[in-house]
Amino acid sequence: MKPILAATLMAGLAMTASSAALAQAAAAPANSGTRLELQARGETKVVPDMAVVSAGVVTQSVDASTAMRDNAARMARVFGALKAAGIAEKDIQTTSVSLSPQYRYANNEAPVITGYQASNTVSVRFRDIGKSGQVLDVLVKQGANQINGPSLVVENPEAAQDKARLEALKTLQARAALYAKASGLQVKRIVSINESVDYNPGPMPLMARAAMADMAEAKTSISAGEQAIGVTLSAVFELQ
Repeated sequence: MKPILAATLMAGLAMTASSAALAQAAAAPANSGTRLELQARGETKVVPDMAVVSAGVVTQSVDASTAMRDNAARMARVFGALKAAGIAEKDIQTTSVSLSPQYRYANNEAPVITGYQASNTVSVRFRDIGKSGQVLDVLVKQGANQINGPSLVVENPEAAQDKARLEALKTLQARAALYAKASGLQVKRIVSINESVDYNPGPMPLMARAAMADMAEAKTSISAGEQAIGVTLSAVFELQ
């Protein structure tokens, strides 16, 4: 290769590399200021508008078919009571059906089957929390002997979450302005934001009603109370 041609080729490669570097710099401008990382949590208190309760029937008999037949009959009354109370079919969901042998154990002897236990459980969503206790009492009278819950939830928490987000962001901006002023700087922009939503409603204990089925004066009461819906924001600010 001639010296002049080689020099021209090297110059062209150098210009290409320089142009690529300038294009990358223009596409992703580097942070020229001070980086400030902050975290804040916003919270909104809301009243739950739905209760989710597990209700079911457990029956026992010396043979499997009788246990299942008795269970089906009592469960049919439970379904009837739910529909009579105005609970929509979409709010009633079967969660488990089981049949298992019951054993008698003795020392140095093989286990002996003494009978069978059948169970059928449904998850029920009550959209009128104030009436849910009354409906549970009716279910017990109709044969339900296994009740757990309730889980009190907000069916559509998005609006409350957005309110918590704005509260957290307002706190972040105020803190960033405070740090900037104390440092003789100004907030230029937010570089990044990450969020974490911490709304996880848990179950509340409800006393089993099977032993109280004959106590006419005993009434179950469920209070909605309040729940906190929170959003935690982590943000990086650029100060100049």
